Amino acid sequence: MTVLTANRPAPATVQQWWVLTSRLIAPSLRNGEVAVGIVTSVVATAGFYIPLNRLMDGPDLPTSSYAQYLLPLITLQAIAFASVTTAFRAATDSVQGLNRRLKALPIASLTPLAARISASFYRCTIALAVAIICGYVIGFRFHRGPLYIVAFCLLALLTGLALSFIGDVIGTNSRNPAATTQWLLLPQMIFGYLSVGIQPVQRFPEWIQPVVRNQPISQIVYALQALAGDSAPGTAPVTWSVIGPALAWVAGLIAFTVPWAIVVYRRRI
Repeated sequence: MTVLTANRPAPATVQQWWVLTSRLIAPSLRNGEVAVGIVTSVVATAGFYIPLNRLMDGPDLPTSSYAQYLLPLITLQAIAFASVTTAFRAATDSVQGLNRRLKALPIASLTPLAARISASFYRCTIALAVAIICGYVIGFRFHRGPLYIVAFCLLALLTGLALSFIGDVIGTNSRNPAATTQWLLLPQMIFGYLSVGIQPVQRFPEWIQPVVRNQPISQIVYALQALAGDSAPGTAPVTWSVIGPALAWVAGLIAFTVPWAIVVYRRRI
């Protein structure tokens, strides 16, 4: 008796990653998701700059204009909104059972995660580009060389990557995609408003200044402002004491998320 056996094909990881990534990116070009991201950046710029420009301008402002001061926060807000979509996608895949179906196929276990993060990186890149364009419209300018501009963009995108990773873990562990998105937006808005991205730390009440100064959004804003530079003499220099805390916060967020992610993916996927 002859037993026929079929060799299970080896997974083409790169091709599978591309197919799953395209599955997330292609609809965004048709359903208005990209347009919403663009509008979000424009609205955030107008919502912060128009009412606060004259109010926040003053001798204690460390930059030559409020547009120069505000752009890092606009960038972070745009990237944060873009990365929140990752949580919604992850929660939807988990609730609909797509993760379990993919696990039964010859697909590497981390390929779906890599696809969602790649799609989020794509959205964050668009958000970054639109935020910088909006900044140039209101008067922001880069005042350092090309390497510093690249570093500015890389730090912003690395922050988006960390937020996307956190959003994916929370979304995978969620049973309600819509509620997950709303809950993720709340802390981002709180940290954004209670940061030096809105106004210098000395303008906040003394009792909350240590929190405002040392929280992650403020540290990343300090780093982005230094990398962007300014025509004013009081601009912070690009030193390890300025850039290091921002990188430490981003690396710390990722390091905190990895063990949590392992537990969540093993339980939910």
